[in-house]
Amino acid sequence: MSHDIQHLSQEEVHQLLTKYDRESAFYQYKGLMKWIVTILAISFSIFQVYASLTGNLPSQLLITIHLAFGLSLIYILFPTKKYIKLDFPILNIFVKILDIILPILGASVGLYWVYEYDGLVMRAGNYNKLDFIIGLLAVLLVLEASRRVVGIPITLIAALFLIYAKFGNYFPGFLAFRGLSWERIISHMYFTLNGILGTPLWVSAKFIFLFLLFGAFLEKTGVGQYFNDLALLIAGRRVGGPAKVAVFSSALQGTISGSSVANVVTSGSFTIPMMRKLGYRPEFAGAVEAAASTGGQIMPPIMGAAAFLMAEFIGLSYWEIAKAAAIPAILYFAGIWIMVHFEAKRTGLRGLTKEELPDKKEILKKLYLLIPLFVIIGFLMMGRSPIFSAISGIVSVIIVGLIGMLLGHNNMKIKDLFLALEDGAKSALGVVAATAAAGMIVGTVTLTGLGLKFANGLIDLAGGILIPTLILTMISSIILGMGSPTTANYIITSTIAAPAIITLGKPALAAHMFTFYFGIVADITPPVALAAFAASGIAGGKPIRTGAEATRLAIAAFIIPYIFVLSPELLLIDTNFWKTLLIITTASIGMLGISAGLMGYWLRHLNWLERILAIPAGLLLIVPGIWTDTVGLGTLAILLVIQYLTRNKDIKKGRLGTSS
Repeated sequence: MSHDIQHLSQEEVHQLLTKYDRESAFYQYKGLMKWIVTILAISFSIFQVYASLTGNLPSQLLITIHLAFGLSLIYILFPTKKYIKLDFPILNIFVKILDIILPILGASVGLYWVYEYDGLVMRAGNYNKLDFIIGLLAVLLVLEASRRVVGIPITLIAALFLIYAKFGNYFPGFLAFRGLSWERIISHMYFTLNGILGTPLWVSAKFIFLFLLFGAFLEKTGVGQYFNDLALLIAGRRVGGPAKVAVFSSALQGTISGSSVANVVTSGSFTIPMMRKLGYRPEFAGAVEAAASTGGQIMPPIMGAAAFLMAEFIGLSYWEIAKAAAIPAILYFAGIWIMVHFEAKRTGLRGLTKEELPDKKEILKKLYLLIPLFVIIGFLMMGRSPIFSAISGIVSVIIVGLIGMLLGHNNMKIKDLFLALEDGAKSALGVVAATAAAGMIVGTVTLTGLGLKFANGLIDLAGGILIPTLILTMISSIILGMGSPTTANYIITSTIAAPAIITLGKPALAAHMFTFYFGIVADITPPVALAAFAASGIAGGKPIRTGAEATRLAIAAFIIPYIFVLSPELLLIDTNFWKTLLIITTASIGMLGISAGLMGYWLRHLNWLERILAIPAGLLLIVPGIWTDTVGLGTLAILLVIQYLTRNKDIKKGRLGTSS
């Protein structure tokens, strides 16, 4: 491949990650502390694999040991001294002591359950003073851990929910609640399975950790880079090749990255410089990568951590969730791909030359690197549990990595397997903090009945009409998602907003998927669009403009959720093969119409009237139904004929791109 394209160095990638992704901003230790962190993180991963293989630990012990590892590592890797810079020796000593005490306390509150398990079970509902102190410490430590790793928004929301549980009698209107004692609140939050130790953290301990570990092993075997090379081979020479490579590789990268920002920085460090070299505007280049990377979390078969939570909340298998997400995800990426194509045709941007592409034979030799993905997909399709599928995937990754090492296809060493165990544990810390904090939100809802009050209040505010209810839910999901991880955002909105959609008669899967989608697109929606900001940092563009471009490219993510709530067939609910095939076909044509209207280009430049007709025609095709499909298809067919017959006008004016 040509060396003319300058990619970001590992140091530059790390700097961008720590700037835009809080969960990756670990404190860098040296010497003894580095070894302590490594041993603790590897032990965390080994414990999780052991617990999953044996399956004989009670839920409370699995969750609390998971929490003990998580809190201790968080307070070591995100120490107080990282946030507080003091010139006073005495206060510096205090900070150092605090950084020793907090990891110990974090481990202690989790291990208290292990030490006192029988006693806690025996005195359920009648806890003593020591129990209350431990519970209070756990609540405070979780709140502070979430602030350090995840950010202020989720911490503030969790704290407000706790305040509501105590002082609900001071709240106005339908929110009024009699209020509870601190003893009742704390015991509910830490000594029942409805608070910190509730479903969110249980899913983190049971499923999410293993898939994050799988992703860490994939990264060490060079699969991330292979995705980029494979994308180059498939899409590199096409019109607007580098941008299409970004779309394709980011969809694949979504299988090993649970973070939009991390996806942007890793794959964007490779794709954005290529786009810039071939003439893409910096804002558009950044927007393509941001939109595609954000979509990685909705791309089956391995979606973001929130998908595992959705499976537990709704009571469906993970594979059912992945299947339901398939068509919306395909439409999302199809929309971005088409827009990229039209932009390239409109501006005459070429693809890569043969010399700029990797060697085809070398790429095809390494196809075996994709085996672990097929292992996981195969087992999930066969109905095997996510635990079995993830562990099988990890084993297959190790085997594939060793084969690659023996064949000289990668630089992997045996020590990389231990580094993968360490990286997997570190990547789980943000999820541990977010799910533990969100557990308190869910706990408050179960303790106070706030979820039903919110749902009824939302419906009343929307006048009992579905579309206004959906709009309000969308707004709340995007606002909550600004600066918060998707996992926490989904837990909050699915708890307080999804019930409103369900109350109005829509399937639970559609309601939960709706909040899931809008929590994700918050990463590219200005004014706080972390994925877009990270991409602009690589591309050298303006952050807000990059976010606006990314929002336009990801328009499918703003449209499709409304469609699948109104027509659940899009989620494969109450449908069959032929109906599904028809839905995919018409919806894909619909995305073409919407993309043409938004980009102002099809076979030639579109005038304002053609753009106005193309967008609603595309929307009609996305909505399943004979009449909508007929009207939408007829309108686009007429536009296509007009475009074809008048195409020569643009050629004569020199307005058509020269690429083909």
